[in-house]
Amino acid sequence: MPNAPSILIVDDDHEIRTLLARYLTGQQFRVQSAANRRECDACIAQSLPDLVVLDVMLPDGSGLEICRTLRTHHPHLPIIMLTALKEDVDRIIGLEIGADDYLGKPFNPRELVARIKAVLRRAVMDEPVLELAHSYDMGGFAVNLEARSVTDPEGEEVELTGAEFDLLRVFLDRPGRLLSRDQLLDLTKGRNRDPLDRSIDVLISRLRRKLNEKVDEPAFRTVRNGGYQLALPVVPQARAR
Repeated sequence: MPNAPSILIVDDDHEIRTLLARYLTGQQFRVQSAANRRECDACIAQSLPDLVVLDVMLPDGSGLEICRTLRTHHPHLPIIMLTALKEDVDRIIGLEIGADDYLGKPFNPRELVARIKAVLRRAVMDEPVLELAHSYDMGGFAVNLEARSVTDPEGEEVELTGAEFDLLRVFLDRPGRLLSRDQLLDLTKGRNRDPLDRSIDVLISRLRRKLNEKVDEPAFRTVRNGGYQLALPVVPQARAR
């Protein structure tokens, strides 16, 4: 699962870490775990995860303080806090200092997975997109964002519908990113979309056909239980003077 989202579990309870790691791995996440702040810092220094599940009470420091530090140094890193405490003040403080969500112990692992997926979707929706160019070379295809046009390597125009171009634009704005169906629906249709909508699969199939996808040269990679990833190399093109 090299392209699966990576989750860092920080909790001093060995049983909770083990159970969560096993369950999240079964849900197609890559998982690291840490028992304290020192191990948490070491994991993050080695490889920044896509999301941190952080217990409030740790033997060598407060999870609230760790959250505050992470938010300062990694402002876009999603954080879900866990606590056995029920007081509203702890939940409010955690959210005020930058936690994206808060879950009290004991909890159902399925609820945690649902919250992780929701926070990761929001993170993709909210992340800043830097428009580096008005056109791209995409594996030999010329894509002009202003004209909303695509030209194949032979110079012939590829006719895309508005929905197909909008979906392609999402991938161009995030080259190399693995995007789930839910994230793609959020980014193309907004958060009021039908959760049972399967249009993304249909649009991907159409794009593959129109971009002349070959077995040994895929235009998109499909990751089981993960989503889709643009496989064609994307190179921003300078605006003509």
